[in-house]
Amino acid sequence: MSHKSAEMYELKKKVEELKSYRGRATELVSLYIPAGYDINKVMQQLREEYGTAQNIKSKSTRKNVLGALERAMQHLKLYRKTPENGLALFVGNVSEQEGVSDIRLWAIVPPEPLKVRLYRCDQTFVTEPLEEMLRVKDAYGLITVEKNEATIGLLRGKRIEVIDELTSNVPGKTRAGGQSARRYERIREQETHEFMKRIGEHANQAFLPLLEKGELRGIIIGGPGPTKEEFVEGDYLHHELKKKIIGVVDISYHGEYGLRELVEKASDILRDHEAVKERKLIQDFFRHLVKDTGMITYGEKEVRQALELGAVDTLLISEGYDKVRVKAKCNNCGWSEEKTMSEQEFHVYKKKLTHCPKCGSQNITFEKWDVAEELIKMAEEAGSNVEIISLDTEEGQQFYKAFGGLGAFLRYKIH
Repeated sequence: MSHKSAEMYELKKKVEELKSYRGRATELVSLYIPAGYDINKVMQQLREEYGTAQNIKSKSTRKNVLGALERAMQHLKLYRKTPENGLALFVGNVSEQEGVSDIRLWAIVPPEPLKVRLYRCDQTFVTEPLEEMLRVKDAYGLITVEKNEATIGLLRGKRIEVIDELTSNVPGKTRAGGQSARRYERIREQETHEFMKRIGEHANQAFLPLLEKGELRGIIIGGPGPTKEEFVEGDYLHHELKKKIIGVVDISYHGEYGLRELVEKASDILRDHEAVKERKLIQDFFRHLVKDTGMITYGEKEVRQALELGAVDTLLISEGYDKVRVKAKCNNCGWSEEKTMSEQEFHVYKKKLTHCPKCGSQNITFEKWDVAEELIKMAEEAGSNVEIISLDTEEGQQFYKAFGGLGAFLRYKIH
């Protein structure tokens, strides 16, 4: 996987975290500095905002906004110039307790150049410009065609979505009594032609806007019989969309299963596409598991150990993996323990551990960090590949359910 996919994964996690906070008043500051913008001008603007904020009537809001702006200005002093892709700063009081201030700062250098310049003080952080970066832009159009049903869909990233399902009134091959065979055939041909026209119109509606945005990479068409070729050869699709057809494939299903089969059968055409690569990767993982080759491992403890040994070739992390690593430490006697748990378990753990189990002191501090980010960092330092496994494919779901969303291909057998 490219380094960029790991960055996108980490960005997604940060955006989710930022969206979970809500200020008590309009005291959360979002600051976007575009690539190439003069950081000194931003400092100047923050100084002006600081002057304005001193007029805020509410004492606690004023204190929190001024505190946030001070933190932001302190942080900006660390940069001689704006980072290459720009900088997004989020700072504010995120304490859940009334009257208690907990001003935190997040600095994000995005994986793509920021184009927007923005300063906002609000009850929530502004995350839309970062969310737009996370949106998968490239898409493939999918069409399955039969005599009397058709499905139009989209493959975007690793997700297959059904856009439209159409059925026709094309009569079956057995004709009603009393009609001449030729007349009956003519009716069938006319009905088929009308149905194909309708499929073309719906496909044009779905795919032309994507083509205009430059997001449509190609169109794949499938079906069980010759109808798909008739559709491709006829003038049913817009001429610009016809140029985008990259494959016509034989499939036996229709509906959502048909779209999945279409992507699977077109895997040679889509070889570099994420959904196809992901499917192959997870199938390889299961094959190693069944054959017991000793060349894979799974589970947090085992994967961590393999990373420490430098034995990991490719680290696999599911998008759904959300464990945190927690370190509790007694500041009196030095006792400490480290554990991996969910965010929910952490709140329970914190409430329960009020006294040091060794000396009974109440002077305990907690440190918490994201396991996925930590393991990705370890993998990058060891020169291992990292693959983020989505929950959008059947294989991705299986990987998450069977292995908790964490596994690795090894460079050599460990045991």
